[in-house]
Order: sequence, then C-alpha cells, then structure tokens
Amino acid sequence: MREPAARGAPVWSVVKSFFYVILETMKDITIFPSERYGYDFISGEYLPPGKDEYWLRNEQQSRAPSSWRKLKAHEIEILVKNENYCSDWNNFFVSDPFEPALIKNSNFYGLIRLGKLRDVLLKHHDFNVPAGIRNSTIISCDIGNDMAIQDCPYISHYIIGDTCILSRIDEMQCTNHAKFGNGTLKDGEEEDVRIWIDVMNEAGGRPILPFAGMISADAFLWAAYRDDLVLAERLKAITQESFGGKRGAYGTIGSGTVIKSCAVIKDIAVGECAYIKGANKLKNLTVLSSEDESSQIGEGVEMVNGIVGYGCHAFYGSKAVRFVMGRNSNLKYGARLIHSVLGDNSTVSCCELLNNLIFPVHEQHHNNSFLIAGLIQGMSNIAAGATIGSNHNSRANDGEIRAGRGFWPGLSVTLKHSSRFASFVLVAKGDYPQELNITLPFSMVNNNLHKNRLEVMPAYFWMHNLYALERNSRKAADRDRRKVKVQHIEMDYLAPDTAEEIINALSQLETWIAEAGLSPAGHASSDAKAGEVRDIPARGLERGKRGAVILKPLRARSAYRRMLHYYAIKTLAAWFTHHSNTDIKNSDTERVQEWVNMGGQIVPGFRVDELRKNIREGKIQTWEAIHGVYDEWHDQYEEDKARHAWAVYCLIKGEDTDAGAVHDAGQFKKELETALETRKWITEQVYVSRAKDFHDPFRRITYRNREEMESVAGKAEENKFVLQARSDGEAFEGMIQNLLNRESF
Repeated sequence: MREPAARGAPVWSVVKSFFYVILETMKDITIFPSERYGYDFISGEYLPPGKDEYWLRNEQQSRAPSSWRKLKAHEIEILVKNENYCSDWNNFFVSDPFEPALIKNSNFYGLIRLGKLRDVLLKHHDFNVPAGIRNSTIISCDIGNDMAIQDCPYISHYIIGDTCILSRIDEMQCTNHAKFGNGTLKDGEEEDVRIWIDVMNEAGGRPILPFAGMISADAFLWAAYRDDLVLAERLKAITQESFGGKRGAYGTIGSGTVIKSCAVIKDIAVGECAYIKGANKLKNLTVLSSEDESSQIGEGVEMVNGIVGYGCHAFYGSKAVRFVMGRNSNLKYGARLIHSVLGDNSTVSCCELLNNLIFPVHEQHHNNSFLIAGLIQGMSNIAAGATIGSNHNSRANDGEIRAGRGFWPGLSVTLKHSSRFASFVLVAKGDYPQELNITLPFSMVNNNLHKNRLEVMPAYFWMHNLYALERNSRKAADRDRRKVKVQHIEMDYLAPDTAEEIINALSQLETWIAEAGLSPAGHASSDAKAGEVRDIPARGLERGKRGAVILKPLRARSAYRRMLHYYAIKTLAAWFTHHSNTDIKNSDTERVQEWVNMGGQIVPGFRVDELRKNIREGKIQTWEAIHGVYDEWHDQYEEDKARHAWAVYCLIKGEDTDAGAVHDAGQFKKELETALETRKWITEQVYVSRAKDFHDPFRRITYRNREEMESVAGKAEENKFVLQARSDGEAFEGMIQNLLNRESF
C-alpha cells in the first residue's frame, strides 16, 4: 500500500493517495476527479494525432458549428435561478431562439450543445409534453431543436435529433467502444469480445456477424457456403472495415423519436420517428426507423446485441439476444429470438426461436412452439405445439433442419435433426420418430401410427387445397408493407426453384412407379384410372427400417406435369406480352437446373458462384456493392425465368430447344389455350377448397341455421381470396386472349 503523502504536499497529492487506497479495495469502481465529469470520453492512446475527444461526435453531427453560441450572462442567471447546475457554463452552447426558462432543476456536465428551444408543446398521440429539459442530468450531449427531456437522471454521450421526447428513462448512456449491434471490434479490443450470431446450427459451425442493413440474402451467403473459407474471411473483413475501427462514436436518437418509461438504454443508435415505451433493457443495438417505416419497441421488451430493421415492432415482454430483425417484422407476446436472423415481413409471437436463419414471410404465433437450428426459406407457418429440431438423435447438438419455401408443420409436429424438406410441404400432426428427407414439393407428410409407416402424398396442395396454396402467395404480397425493398422476394409458388424440384420429384416418382410394376404413361391422362392406385413403396424419405409409401402416385405424377406446363406457359405468356420468342430461345444454352433461394430471391446458381468468386478476389469490397449485385440479379430475373420456362416447355414437349414444332406459333397457341383452361380450373378449385368448410355438416352444428352461419362466417363465394382468385383469373385470361390474337411471338 502506498505511503500517505508528506506534510505540506499539494492537496491533490493527498487526494490521489487516498484514491489509490480505494482502488485497491473496490476494483469494479474507478474513481476520478469530479471536475473531469463529462470529459475524457476517449483515452489519449485511441485519439488520432491532432484530434480531441469530440472528433467523431463532430463528424456525426450534421449541424454547422456556427449554429451554436455561448450563453449570455442573463441566460446563465435564469438557468441558475431555475436550480440548474453546470460544471462549466463556458462549455454550454445554445442556438437561437433560446428560452432558458424552459430548463429547470437539471445538471449538465461536459460539452453541451442545444438546438433551438422555444415555448412549444410536443404531442405524440395523447401524450403532451412541453419543450425543454426538466429534472434531468445531461452529460456531454448534442440536443436538437424543440426537444423535450423530463425526469431522465442520466443521459450520457448521445446526439439527439429535433423534436424528440425523452421521458422517465432511468439510464441512457453510450460507451466509447459502442458498436450499436454490429459484429465488429473497436481499437484496442480483443477478438473474444466480437459478437457472432450462430445461425442454422447450435454447435456454432455457421457463425455470421450482424450489421446494420443486413438482409436474409447476406446471412445466407455467409452461413450456407461454409466450405468457402476465403469467402467467410472476406465477409468478416468487409463487415469490420464498414462498421468497426475508431472509438468514440456517440449514440444517436433520430429526429421525431419518442422514448418514455424505460429502464436501461445503452449503446444504441435509433433512427427517426421511432417509438420506444416501457422497455426493460436495450443494449448494443441499431434500431432502424424512418418517417415512412417507423419502428416501435414496447413494454417489457429486452433486446441485446442486434439489429432492428425498418418498420419493426417488438412488444409485450419479447426478448431478443444476438439477432437481426428484417424490415417490417414483428416480435410479440413474450417471443424469444436468440442467435437468429428473422427475415422481412415476418411475425413471431409467444414462441422460442434459437439458432435459426429464417427467410421473409414467416409466421409463428404460439407459446408452445419451438424452432431450433433451422434454415427456413420463407412463406412458412409454424403451428402450435410444433417442436422443430430440438429432438436430438445423438449426444451432439450439431443437427440442422432445412426447409424450402412454404414450409408448414402442423399442430404438435415434432421433427428431429437432421431433416430436409422440399418447398411447400405440409407436415401433418404427429411425432416423427426419425429424420426425414422429403424431396417431393407441394406434398403432405403423415406419420401413420396404425400402419406404422410414413406416408407422403406428392402435389397434395395442387390436388386438394389450391385455396391454401393461392392464399399463401397472395398473403405474402398483401403483407409486404416495406417502402424500400432491399431484399427481393419471389412470392409465386410456381417459380424456377419449385419447377426444378418438380422435375426431380417426377424422376423419383417414375422410378418408384416402375419398381411397383405400373405403367405411368398409360394412366397419365386419366385421373379416374390414376386414382385406382392408392399407394406404392418409396425409398430414402425417412431414416429407419419401417416402410414409406407414396399416396396417389399416378394422380401426383399427372398433377406435377400439369403444374410444370402451367408454370412454363404462364411465364412465357408474361414474357411474350412484351417480347418476342427470339429474345429467349438459344440453342446453345441448356436449362439452368440449380436455382438458389437467396433470402427469398431466386437466383441461378452460376450467378451466386460468380458473386462468391468476385468477393474472394477482392473485386467486390463492400456490402453496398454486394446489394448492388442482388439488384442486378433482380433486373435479370424475368429473362432468366423466361429462359428457364422455355427450357421446361421444351422438356415437357420432348423436344430439343431448337425443334421447329416447339417454335411453331400455332402449336404454342394451343399451349396457351391449355394454360387458360388450367387457370380456370385453379380459380374453380380455390372456391371448391374453401366451400368444403361451408358444406361440411359438422361446420354448421354450432349455428341455429345457415343464415346465422353466413352472418358469422360469411359465404364461400364472397371470401376475399376466392374473389381475388377470380380477379387474377380474369387478368390471366385477358393476357392470353391478347396473345392468341397475335400472328407471331
């Protein structure tokens, strides 16, 4: 222990000796001179040459230095009379007009800079607050015009925008190493403090770094191609270069933002027009928000280490740790989002999500549902009681669930790692004892305990529930309220990715049909005959020794072929409406068979490989440039899809891409007429699927009569999606008729 200072030594020497004793006994508390309160935000070792502790603060601040002035003597007199204290009034700057009487019973430390302050009232909904600062402590902050700060005992190192309301916040501070949810390091930090998100795998084999503006495509690019080690390192470097580096950035509160009745707010950057009320803890976050896409955080919410996207809502006790929320997404009713990326236009309530990468348009609404270590590729719905991926078949927690678009596990479904599902698969209620590999899209999967077998009905949605299929795509579009669409999303259930899945499924089906001793060609044109074959054995769909069967195999084969034809012709019809067929036919180009779902955007695999190569070689060096490539893909998508549709059409017709019969205009008009008949059939089946609920006698047993039922449940023919299907059918018919009237394509 240090000796006491000698008699006659300066007072500060005595004080320092006393402080040294205290520091040895209270190591979690640092003691420093009171006159330094509000200063020394950045220690000298981290300051660039010639810079002071405010250099980053000044770069963040858009206001011109000339807009501030020092206080006048009479203004200081009024401030002191109103029981305000400042450690140095010479470091208190204001703008004109400035009404000092609006600041009362508050303390100020460090460099304080205020915008215009007028005697006005700020109103947010029914919450009315007079402009000014009352009963608060402000430490080294820039505060915008006409703000209202009341009952905030600790606000430290923030840049606060115009017309903000801050009320009853227990603690709001920013540290000099704040990263605002970005997975980066600041000068002097060790690698072990970097924040990673372990998506898709509980064991952490697919880590990614969150950053402000991350979309599902970015997360997929980083997490899915883990064998590409150079790519992963380059993406890490790009993120560090874009969001890491120098210490000393201040927290920000955007103009028009309201924060009230919150406990702890630390190291956050909030955009404009956000509304935060009653949150317990918000730490190390970026909350993206704008006037057009305002984000909201509500009562009891705790969020740590993450990014909240534009237009997001988190309410009612929800918890999020190491996360990214995409644009226009919602977290409600105690939902837990941990080590996960949640795509745009998604809503999760009451449930738990751990180690997931979830693409846009995901719905999960029930308290007893779990989604663990999964890649869920969008337009998905997880029902109550579903336990997806948390049942382990080994001692290791390194399994994964991978599901294509439209994944829909039903009530109380339990699935084990590792399992894979094609697009638009419905999993019926049940405890599935083994891992599954469902390669047949649009199918229904059933665990038949009575017969002790796995049952799969391919093309189930097309054959039996077109209402749900059409409604899924329509809902995805209707719920897309994003003003800025950085993440491109394919919402049509028939697209190149699902078409290729159908082609592969047809190959499997035909193999199993042949092994069963059946002749598919003889039954393809007749649903009545096809329906005579109820099931056939199948292989490779489930791990284990029990049997697996395909239900209605011949009908499914016929349905798949009709789906392919409809996909090809409707895609070509849309293209030919604005182009000629010479724009897409190319005898030197084979059908692109690999299509990648990049966060909801469907892309030819070779384009993704090219992007990865350019990132590895340093030709693309920023996330903005990567997003620019996504935009280029989007611009090329209609042609890519049309070329693919042409190749699929040729495949169906059994012709090469340069075959004259395929190019014949008369022949193609017949195909257009066939597609039109299919569209009319779809419209009718949408109604029939919905009408089943109204015709079922058990649906009517709680009503006294049909009139009461229709008053409560409505009529099938007046259903919103039934009417929409008819409208879509009419539009399709108009497009086809226009093409039929053309002489050539």
